[in-house]
Amino acid sequence: MPPIDLRSDTVTQPTPEMRAAMAQAVVGDDVYGEDPTINRLQDMAAQMLGKEAGLLVASGTMGNLAAVLAHCGRGDEVILGDKAHTFLYEAGGISALGSVHSRQAFNQPDGTIRLEDLQAAIRADDVHAPITRLIALENTHNRCGGVAISVEYTRRVGELAHEHGLALHIDGARLFNAAAALQVSAAELAAPADSVTFCLSKALCAPVGSVLCGSRAFIRRAHRVRKMLGGGMRQAGILAAAGIVALETMPAHLAQDHRRARLLAQGLAALPGIELDAGAPQTNMVFCSLNPSVPLSAAEIAARLKERQVLVGVVGARRFRLVTHYWINDETVARAIEAFREVMI
Repeated sequence: MPPIDLRSDTVTQPTPEMRAAMAQAVVGDDVYGEDPTINRLQDMAAQMLGKEAGLLVASGTMGNLAAVLAHCGRGDEVILGDKAHTFLYEAGGISALGSVHSRQAFNQPDGTIRLEDLQAAIRADDVHAPITRLIALENTHNRCGGVAISVEYTRRVGELAHEHGLALHIDGARLFNAAAALQVSAAELAAPADSVTFCLSKALCAPVGSVLCGSRAFIRRAHRVRKMLGGGMRQAGILAAAGIVALETMPAHLAQDHRRARLLAQGLAALPGIELDAGAPQTNMVFCSLNPSVPLSAAEIAARLKERQVLVGVVGARRFRLVTHYWINDETVARAIEAFREVMI
């Protein structure tokens, strides 16, 4: 029996339909713009996000990096949250490879950044300061509990950015989860943004890839950056074929992932020694902690769970992140809760 893997939705494997599409994909040389399957995926993604064009990239990290480098020049500044994935988990690429300075604003518990804080972070026209070019948001927000950022808030940030001549980028790695949770379209969430990325390889279940979307002029610039980063993948239509199936079939499943996250949270909340973050999970992430009465660390609990074929993410000395996805069902949720019950005794 395979393990119950709750570490991340990045562990999802392609569905049988995706595997069949990959085997049958018509391919060409994408660097020449001649892979019809990639072209179809890019057009489909752009249409679903309400943008003019799309660009297949190898990962969400590459998509965010290409976006920042397409918006900003050397020495320019991007404002982003202090818990943003781009700031915390993308190896400092915007600075190391693009010489783009980051200015971190405080993320509120709901994943937002106060408009007053964004306003205050925008640099004056001063020779001593870097030039502010970009604001970057994240939706859903990973380290703030997988929360979904509303259409209204994103619109207000877009208005603030554009009033000051800045661009707005959304790291929408799990944008379709946000759309499902808020019962709006991905296009509505992306509308205020000048660029947006989303991952095919997380809850959408495709094996590889993300798509960066924006205006045709922006995507031309990002295409050049992708080439510089080594992202010209030639006959990658075999990967794009899975992405097409993902966009056609997987968004409808995301509400079930969210329901199962709530079931998981409810089951864990009933166990002595486990403390859930306030509020029910909005999407597919459950964050919980060990209370002081538990003598073991999160790593030790995780090791015991692994012996019972349950894999969990450890994100602190006494803290876990559990992520539901297409390959987690009601039965595996129940088994995971029971495994926690056993190791907490």
